[in-house]
Amino acid sequence: MPPLSLNRDQSRRVDRLAIDRYGFTGLVLMENAGRGVADRICHLIESGQFAVLPQSRKVVICCGKGNNAGDGFVIARHLQLRRYDARVLLWADPAQLAGDAAANFRILEKTDVSIEVFAAGHDAGRLQRLLGGAAWIVDAVFGTGARGEPRPPLDAVIDQLNAAAAPILAVDLPSGLDCDTGNPARHTIRAAVTCTFVAPKPGFFAPGAQQHVGQLEVCDIGAPATLIDEVLALSPE
Repeated sequence: MPPLSLNRDQSRRVDRLAIDRYGFTGLVLMENAGRGVADRICHLIESGQFAVLPQSRKVVICCGKGNNAGDGFVIARHLQLRRYDARVLLWADPAQLAGDAAANFRILEKTDVSIEVFAAGHDAGRLQRLLGGAAWIVDAVFGTGARGEPRPPLDAVIDQLNAAAAPILAVDLPSGLDCDTGNPARHTIRAAVTCTFVAPKPGFFAPGAQQHVGQLEVCDIGAPATLIDEVLALSPE
């Protein structure tokens, strides 16, 4: 395992200790994470890196139902604050969102960010229309806790996102990639850029993972460096 990487359990421990020992809230950590990714997206658009439609300021944020989706809601809000055309596509029943993700969805609903709810369905034609003209697609479907094959309809959603013209930025990790082993599911996002939190995940360095991870960037969530060093020095629970 690379010396400076955080596996699934260590990533959870960073969050837990930041909350229990240092007094952070989960909402603050999620806010920091989402704002950091929004910063990267703005830089990518303004620099023209990976640009397919250089004049476009449209960003489509694709969300599932966990904390990764909560990051996506924060990203959308910060992009809109900077006058980007942020659109959220949600593959979950909003009533089933929980915790910090639910709180950020309620905030997002009060803005004028466009939210398209697919719930548990897959409408390929509707998705294709919504992706049209996008400068970037954001993958906030699965987080580090996901393992195994994506279930319908998200398997088909992932395939359609991969086939889209716009480059994909993955939040924390590409959906479908196991963060510890680097084993990709049959339906795994192929990201141009992955913005991961705190430290790379060990699976990113596995043979074959690079085609899914793309350009790797690390965003902090505000957790103190001493906490991160402590977790890195400990063996997984």
